Amino acid sequence: MALIALGVSGGIGAYKAVEVCRGLQQRGHDVVAVMTRSATRFVGPVTFEAITRRPVITSQWRPARPRAERYGEASPESGLGQADIEHIAIADQIALLLVAPCTANVIGKFANGIADDFLSTLYLATKAPVLLAPSMNTNMLAHQAVQRNVETLVARGTRFVEPGEGYLACGWVGKGRLAEPADIVAAADRLLTSGRPAQSEHQRVEGTLAGRRILVTAGPTYEDIDAVRYVGNRSSGRMGFALADEARRRGAHVTLVAGPTRFEPPAVDDVIRVRSAAQMHEAVMRSAAGVDGVIMAAAVADYTPKQQVAGKIAKTDAPLTVTLERTKDILADLGAMRDALGCAAPVLIGFAAETADVLERARAKRARKKLDMIVANDVSAADRGFDAATNEVTLITQDSEEIVPLQSKERVAQRILDRVEVLLSARPVASARR
Repeated sequence: MALIALGVSGGIGAYKAVEVCRGLQQRGHDVVAVMTRSATRFVGPVTFEAITRRPVITSQWRPARPRAERYGEASPESGLGQADIEHIAIADQIALLLVAPCTANVIGKFANGIADDFLSTLYLATKAPVLLAPSMNTNMLAHQAVQRNVETLVARGTRFVEPGEGYLACGWVGKGRLAEPADIVAAADRLLTSGRPAQSEHQRVEGTLAGRRILVTAGPTYEDIDAVRYVGNRSSGRMGFALADEARRRGAHVTLVAGPTRFEPPAVDDVIRVRSAAQMHEAVMRSAAGVDGVIMAAAVADYTPKQQVAGKIAKTDAPLTVTLERTKDILADLGAMRDALGCAAPVLIGFAAETADVLERARAKRARKKLDMIVANDVSAADRGFDAATNEVTLITQDSEEIVPLQSKERVAQRILDRVEVLLSARPVASARR
């Protein structure tokens, strides 16, 4: 799909760049690795060379080689056999420059126009979009010099993938660890997608979901107690965003209803931002008319404060009692709407996020709400479910159950959409029912 230059700079997070590389390739992209001298102290160039099947660039001083030799374009008539200046040749061909991990040193070079190695020279020479995934000590990240450099790059249009929080290689606990590879890959893909020309109708009909309209919900809802406090959950929106992105990649017209999240949504046809369960209910019911499928991946609050205080509730020594009432059941109302239409569409997909008796509760929920499929998800484990880059689920229909083992949420989304396509294959296109 696109040629991406993956810059790898010197930090302990360099080993994760290998997974970033594989993730980009799984999305159909071609990768050329550019490593700083320090990066090679953490990961050997041969690792990236084996994965990318391209020579890894570690120096700007090696002799220029014929372009055809580097890119497999040999042709007597092409005129591409001559040697050229490698950083200029790559700068002209790449669709994205991604640096992961990106150290404070590299950020400083980019911000101040210092070109003393291949990576920094490539940055100055390319007109492709630039995406940086910082990784460094907490104090380094917060230092005013680093923050000033970041602000300078942001002002130029450089995009960043926010570093995560947790244990750092230095032994500290705080913000500065490299973002999860799956999040970096998703950010790169979104940036490439947003920069592409709009698809023509001919291109859209080639997708396996071309002509279909899919509604996806994602993220949590926040139920306000007063002007400051709210009741919420730890849903990050990653699973729903991955589903919306995958449906779009398959050619569907996608509407995404998203609760409050820290991640940027994928480049789909329509994005509706909401905060509360009531707002999500209204947005979903309004958008569901005429769609072929609804995938309710959002973690919608089951309860909301009965009364919301306009200002901030003053703190006292006395206990505070908050009365909660049930929110509207979006899936149940979608089922009722489907019954009223007198047809089998739209296909309804729900999620069951549980911590105990996961499959039993999911089966009961699917039957009770008359869903075509429910995705059972054990959210008690740290490496799956809420606010994790990976997931392990069970896909439950009336006739079958399929275990999807632990893997990136993007890969899980592919498996879910495979099943959605099967369910849709027996249903007429929504537009044909009008």
